[in-house]
Amino acid sequence: MKIVFFGPPGSGKGTQAKLLSSKFNIVHLSTGDILREKLKDGDDLSRKLNDIMSTGNLVSDELLNKIITQKLNSKDCFSGFILDGYPRTINQSNFFISFLNKKNSHLDYIFDFKINLNLVQERILFRSQQEKRSDDNLTTIKTRIDKYMEETFPVSEYFSQKFANNYFELDASEEISKIQKELIKILKKEEN
Repeated sequence: MKIVFFGPPGSGKGTQAKLLSSKFNIVHLSTGDILREKLKDGDDLSRKLNDIMSTGNLVSDELLNKIITQKLNSKDCFSGFILDGYPRTINQSNFFISFLNKKNSHLDYIFDFKINLNLVQERILFRSQQEKRSDDNLTTIKTRIDKYMEETFPVSEYFSQKFANNYFELDASEEISKIQKELIKILKKEEN
């Protein structure tokens, strides 16, 4: 099962990806988690990443494509994956689709988490307090939402047209359990 999640930061993609990953025993690839893990390395790349991420800007397509390709080629992803936070740009999308084609592979599901952007800000600020994440402050949040609308929203629109048969919108303002039930209902219905 190969799944891509779209939605603005704070829309609940990560929470739902973790739940699905556990239920279906497939890898959850969160670019945010992968990059935050890389920050701990203390090398030149991690310092560059820190400069980029602390201002809310996105990591370059070239760098992210390289990191994601390594992950997708790993044994962990043989039985499937949930991509959360990738692809974010048209360039990443083209790279990703080309990668899948070369592997003679395809996407099974694309889920787009739709939510009011004011609610997103509230959620991220709450998460920041709970998880003590320094990359979640109001300035950074606004930058990330602006970047999402400018770069990633057009990607989700592109995927909705290119993969119309396996593209699903979800109301991300709902309770976690309700969204989870909707996801599982779609996955089980499509498997039959």
